[in-house]
Amino acid sequence: MSPPRIRVLSTGGTIASTADNGEKIPSESGSAIVEAAPGIDDGLSLEVTDVCQVSGFQMDASTGNELADVVERAAAEGVDGVVVTHGTDTMAETAYLLASVLQAKIPVVCTGAQRSFDQLGTDGPTNLRLAVRTAADDRFRRAGGAYVAFNDTVHAARYATKTHTSRLETFQSPGFTAVAERTPNGLRILENPSVPVPRFPGGRLDPDVRIMLVTNALGVDGWALERGLEADAIDGVVLAGTGLGNATAELGGALETALDAGVLVVLTSRCYEGTTAGVYGGPGGAATLLEAGAVRGGDLSAWKARLTLWLGRSEGLDLESVRSTFESLE
Repeated sequence: MSPPRIRVLSTGGTIASTADNGEKIPSESGSAIVEAAPGIDDGLSLEVTDVCQVSGFQMDASTGNELADVVERAAAEGVDGVVVTHGTDTMAETAYLLASVLQAKIPVVCTGAQRSFDQLGTDGPTNLRLAVRTAADDRFRRAGGAYVAFNDTVHAARYATKTHTSRLETFQSPGFTAVAERTPNGLRILENPSVPVPRFPGGRLDPDVRIMLVTNALGVDGWALERGLEADAIDGVVLAGTGLGNATAELGGALETALDAGVLVVLTSRCYEGTTAGVYGGPGGAATLLEAGAVRGGDLSAWKARLTLWLGRSEGLDLESVRSTFESLE
């Protein structure tokens, strides 16, 4: 039996960064990252491709779409699994995007580092080793899907969340369990790796579709949303609401104006755990917004709900189709 064939796709990020006048800049190639992890290819056929070299906070629709294309080509060429090295700032979003659009049923494991390539005690090599072993694992190869592998744990794309700015254990699955962990005996499965996300097989993000993300907080008004509506420049809105998905009266009024104008509005929560619910009435309350036609985002974070709405609008889905997509998560 031939060894598992794994392809590493390098996109930059801290794992590829070195100090330049005290500032971290992605500078190292995918091959250099792999070479910094001796023995990582033991029992495997490992290949490396450089896709781009940017920081995680610079990822956009074009790079996300290109990455999905490169993964599909790798699968068509017979690769058994893919590892994506990526900046941590948007790694969970990229994993979620790939889980949403990929047609190939191979595991795609995103990883990176909190400490740069040239920093003492960098976590890049151990994270990369975990990601490669996850992508090569028979259980993940059967399940397919996308994951984040970091600090000895593997998280499903739907729940993976960066929870700390600098700690090595930053990635967690708030309210849920990691799907696997690294032990001295190898990879231990904790949950079924097949965690569903809203699917748009073959879909891509349309850069011209604008999904506005608005966050509720004490005293927030609807000025920015109102200006966007006046310019007819908004294709959808995601509310990162307080609590169960609530907004101030002023922001709630602007959201109702958006709904009246036929703009899709999805309610999510700023909280890491729990789901949205129409409990509170009155101006800006989630119950009021749902009665006006908003859609519940369930337990999705605002950032992942935005990607689902962005993909739906890119595919030309109408309000009822988008509603059904989000309701399928309940």
